[in-house]
Amino acid sequence: MAEPEHLSDPRVLRALAHPVRGRILDEIEATGSVRAADVARELGIPANQASFHLRQLAKYGLVEEAPEEARDKRDRVWRSALPSGYTVSLSQLEQAPGGRAAVEVFRQNKRAWGHHVIDRAFATNLPKGSGLFSFADHALRLTDDEAKELFREVDELVEGWAARTRGRDPGRRTYLLLSLVQPYPDEPAEPTGADEPTEPAG
Repeated sequence: MAEPEHLSDPRVLRALAHPVRGRILDEIEATGSVRAADVARELGIPANQASFHLRQLAKYGLVEEAPEEARDKRDRVWRSALPSGYTVSLSQLEQAPGGRAAVEVFRQNKRAWGHHVIDRAFATNLPKGSGLFSFADHALRLTDDEAKELFREVDELVEGWAARTRGRDPGRRTYLLLSLVQPYPDEPAEPTGADEPTEPAG
């Protein structure tokens, strides 16, 4: 498997932070090449807006045209310019000109997105047929190197599934699998809804 591209331009990070463009990149990852009309239908946005965002992603080297898949000269088909994915080092990007502001925007958007994803996983008012919602967390004793290896193995497993299911099969919908590996976080200061400790009787 080819190594992912390392991104070092803060302007690219800003493009990645945009929620609509991030969603477009996810759709390309899940389905393969797309037209603006495909993006518009999946995201529920106007086709001209989808086309604008695709051109912006192309400007920063994240997508590229696939002329061999076009029906004619007016047909524009887009694919990922980074088929093996990408990595970013926020600490390195912060040192680049304009990097600190770009990293802060990226962090804010990713935090907001993470909150939205978790909130939806625990929503109680989703209509029937909304799909599968599953949440699991696991505690493991690992060295830092073992944690990296675990994340790599999970990533390879998911990529195998992506390769098998990529396309526009009408029987499938785009799912999000969120992976997070980190040292066990500190407990929140005031757990919401947690039972208060009680004093023993007597």
